[in-house]
Amino acid sequence: MVAAGITIVSEPSCLSSLSGMAAVADDFSISFLLSVALSYGGFLSESYFDERISWIQYPVRRLVTTCLVYFVYVFCTSFIIIFLYSLLIKERFTPGNIPWKDLVAWTWFPMQVAFVLSFIFISRSFLMEWKKAAIEAEQLKTEQLAQQYQSLKDQLNPHFLFNSLNVLSNLVYENQDTAARFIGQLSRIYRYVLDVQQEELVAVSREAGFAESYLSLQKMRFEDALQYRINVPETAGYLPPLSLQLLLENAIKHNIASSEQPLCIEISAEDGCLMVRNNLQMKTSQPNESAGIGLSNIRKRYELLSDKAIEIGNNDGYFTVRLPVLTRIYDKNSPVAQL
Repeated sequence: MVAAGITIVSEPSCLSSLSGMAAVADDFSISFLLSVALSYGGFLSESYFDERISWIQYPVRRLVTTCLVYFVYVFCTSFIIIFLYSLLIKERFTPGNIPWKDLVAWTWFPMQVAFVLSFIFISRSFLMEWKKAAIEAEQLKTEQLAQQYQSLKDQLNPHFLFNSLNVLSNLVYENQDTAARFIGQLSRIYRYVLDVQQEELVAVSREAGFAESYLSLQKMRFEDALQYRINVPETAGYLPPLSLQLLLENAIKHNIASSEQPLCIEISAEDGCLMVRNNLQMKTSQPNESAGIGLSNIRKRYELLSDKAIEIGNNDGYFTVRLPVLTRIYDKNSPVAQL
């Protein structure tokens, strides 16, 4: 294509007849040879500098160096090809009578073609490296977010175990039979904690089932002082793992629970959210061992996974937290969120 274009530009009358086309056959050959040499040189120069000078880090140096090397190559190559063509094929001069000025002038047109080719090669090289850099930056961002999310999840395992052991230590002295049943139930619950440790999301039904097991575990300790109701009928979607457990744990930890003042907890599905609500009867002194990671942990995990945020309310004597139910296709293109 390049050779045909050069030939037509040089001799536009060649298209008028077959004899005209035959007359420029030699010119087409030299044009083809030049176009191959120019294209191959552009490819080689870009490949060479792609490994040595980055467009992203040193754009000016890369542009100047690439253009300088390529145009020197084009001039030398064109000069040699035109010299041999004029001497051996066209016989325009003899070895003893070489028109150096004319040969230099004849390289002007290949240099113009080289300018167009260099623009194409440079644009392609720059776009390819920019795309590669963008992909690498996105991968790095993904890794950083994944590590950040994993660190948040890693908080849950020891946090859950620590608080459960504190409860167990009290039960051992109060009621050994209850403590034994507590240990059995705790082992089953802790199996779930280990199973979901490496998951970004778990099904709402699994979280609701775990909440049921967790509350029944606490029921062994508090008996009539704790009342709960779970109403999550076939709710599709997903939640960050152990979100419900953290909310339930906070409710039990920070509120009075007694036979005279039972703590009532309700979990229900409402408008694309899972709502956790408990009556407010705050303790006068809060536990010192509270790590304060409950609501903060859930909020940060939602920020990494979606543009939906948890909603917290404190109205009419009730503390309410609404957890948006997520899907496998999230609301923003978070790298952590793409499973």
